Amino acid sequence: MIDRSPRGAGAYVLAFGPGLMLAVFFLVPFGIMLLVSVAEAVKGGAYNLAFDGSHYARFFTPFFGRVLGFSLFIALLTACICITVGFPFTYALTRLGHRAQVVWLVFILAVLSLSEVIIGFSWSILLSRTAGISNLLVWLGLMREPVAWFPGLAALLCGLTYLGLPYTVLILYPPLSRLDPELPEAARMLGASPLRSFFTVVVPAMRPAIVATVIMLFVFTLGAYLLPQVLGRPQHWTLSVLITDQAIFQSNLPFAAAMAIFLMGVSLALVLVTSRLNRRAMGSP
Repeated sequence: MIDRSPRGAGAYVLAFGPGLMLAVFFLVPFGIMLLVSVAEAVKGGAYNLAFDGSHYARFFTPFFGRVLGFSLFIALLTACICITVGFPFTYALTRLGHRAQVVWLVFILAVLSLSEVIIGFSWSILLSRTAGISNLLVWLGLMREPVAWFPGLAALLCGLTYLGLPYTVLILYPPLSRLDPELPEAARMLGASPLRSFFTVVVPAMRPAIVATVIMLFVFTLGAYLLPQVLGRPQHWTLSVLITDQAIFQSNLPFAAAMAIFLMGVSLALVLVTSRLNRRAMGSP
């Protein structure tokens, strides 16, 4: 195959605009945040530009380790739940007729139009004791009295899964719709059941798409800010909530900037490691 990609001055001109936007809207703010993270905090929310590494030293405290561990745990658990629910649903969606697919995709896009505030308070009402789902279960005779499932870890998982599931479907829909339908058909002709052909043919064929979706959901959930405050208890607050608390309520911008850089570094490292493992599993160098 002949490489016909442009290599003249026009290619550099086309790349200049996006590169300039990246430098202005990402590299410059990142550099400022990096300088603030090593600044000396002053009472009242101010800071002096000086090298102070004490903010990064606070990362080794038990409290910070607990918050970081819970943030990674809830992000990974949410990504796994979204994949477990969203992958079979998307596969079934791609096997429907064209009109039914359009209706479902429009519905999913409508769900994406909801803000995180609406999602959080809607789930808080559904899981409350006064007007929640438990009242319906009492009316059906499945429970004796209504209970409150909010706030708590289960409520937080419900909100994060509801938030991430539409993205899961939209990411998996293009590769699953391009999957050759003759592959699972051939497996069934050889005697495999539909369930076995799904796990032995469809899932391995979609492994790169599944890994990419898990990475996206993990990074997306790791930065969740509002839902942990609305649906969770203080012990369920993520690192993003702690960053906001230090920046706004504690008036400690250097420590908040240091935590933001640390969170970005952890996300980038996990993405690189996962991508490397996936490439090695696929046989790529």
